[in-house]
Amino acid sequence: QLQLVESGGGLVQPGGSLRLSCAVSGRTPEYYAIGWFRQVPGKEREGVICISDSGDITSYTDSVEGRFTISRDNAKNTVFLQMNSLKPEDTAVYYCAAVAISCRPRNYEYDWWGQGTQVTVSS
Repeated sequence: QLQLVESGGGLVQPGGSLRLSCAVSGRTPEYYAIGWFRQVPGKEREGVICISDSGDITSYTDSVEGRFTISRDNAKNTVFLQMNSLKPEDTAVYYCAAVAISCRPRNYEYDWWGQGTQVTVSS
């Protein structure tokens, strides 16, 4: 069983930056990928970006290209989402999720989830 805990959310002005962290603990698969998803009320949870165990990155949302980056520190079992040039439309609850072996584009393909952290971009 894996436990994932997100942190780093908050209120930021448009154009600002935030770095989200996802701390992974528990009995981890030998290889696992971590994806970041986001959700606004009334909409489906959408995939943003994912990083595999070996560091391969897959982006699922065109709107964050060039603004969001993902990285992982395997020694600390932590994945980071660096969000720059934030826009009001980035406002959402952000979740990290884990799946064995490799990245998957759909939320239902992930087996373990964090509780989410709110990101609000507003002036």
